[in-house]
Amino acid sequence: MSNLQKRCESRLEGLKESNNLREVSSISIENHNIIINDGKEFLNLSSNNYLGLAYRKDLIKEFNKYIKENKIDDYFSSTSSRLLTGTNVICTRLEKKIADAYGKSGALLYNSGYHANTGILSALTSKTDLIIADKFVHASIIDGTKMSKAHFLRFKHLDYNHLREILLQHRDEYNNVFIVTESIFSMDGDVADIQQLVDIKQEYDAFLYVDEAHALGTRGVSGLGVCEEQVCIENVDFIVGTFGKAIASVGAFVVCDDLYKQYLINNSRSLIYTTALPPINIAWSEFIFDKLLFFNKEREYLNEISEYVRLSLNIKGVKTKGSSNIIPIIIGSNKDCIEVCDRIKEESFFVQAIKHPTVPKGSARIRLSLNADIDKKDIDRFLSLID
Repeated sequence: MSNLQKRCESRLEGLKESNNLREVSSISIENHNIIINDGKEFLNLSSNNYLGLAYRKDLIKEFNKYIKENKIDDYFSSTSSRLLTGTNVICTRLEKKIADAYGKSGALLYNSGYHANTGILSALTSKTDLIIADKFVHASIIDGTKMSKAHFLRFKHLDYNHLREILLQHRDEYNNVFIVTESIFSMDGDVADIQQLVDIKQEYDAFLYVDEAHALGTRGVSGLGVCEEQVCIENVDFIVGTFGKAIASVGAFVVCDDLYKQYLINNSRSLIYTTALPPINIAWSEFIFDKLLFFNKEREYLNEISEYVRLSLNIKGVKTKGSSNIIPIIIGSNKDCIEVCDRIKEESFFVQAIKHPTVPKGSARIRLSLNADIDKKDIDRFLSLID
């Protein structure tokens, strides 16, 4: 046996012993239900299909008509990177629509949120710069900072006094400082105070970078996210949004000044060196983005059931976190969390156990990700299982 085989076996065994071994399940989908490996059907309470758009037959029917009329129904591959021959007119049209919606001069599409965060942060920063990120930012942001040459510090989660302390101590040491946060945090479901971050970035002459992955579509009058909800879009330098969650598509974007867009086109490796998304996928993203304003009913219902679930659990004495449709039910140890998760799955609800080291030790949780197409009767049935 080679050293590589031994190392892999040892690592996998260690993950298994600590209840952290990940496995891939084969699923099929029927609306908001999923059917896993053995054929058992579950109500999916872990999906990022926040507005319930992914399987809506009325939207799919309308889109099929649209792509046939526009003769793009067979555009299943771009066959090239965007800088060679892979930037279809649909792509540039969607970028303009996004930039106009946010009132910015530039918008740039990426293949995923991961491509965006790794490609933007690594391209924009240099060894004379500093990135300061919230302690709980997504792994894609962490990887982006690691790929950059910038110095990297973290401030305590949502602790803006700590952020100020870091800036007071270190701001003068660097040419540029980038304050990085998510708007809705994926593990705790809590919401950043973007307006306070705007005040801080202006006070310390910094750039503000906000990842709206979990807020795009679900927050704001037009569904543009927390920056819109808190009325501070114009003062945020870089806003990243993903199509793979509430928009029910694939890909991501950043809105920023056109100068930075042009710089990223020339320096962002995750954009330059990958085949562009198929035009038909970009067309679907555009189709849904055009309708974003009209999904207020879905946003209102999502907020209603999220508050209902959180309040119902808290009345039972169950510890939760956050103030969004992402609701973590705090269990404690990895072992206990897996046991609770398995018990819930036995009742045909698909939930996921989020364990240490993904979250701090002793805070393993069942992470609910509520969607606007879940019936309240099913919610009540789920709540009856939690005590």
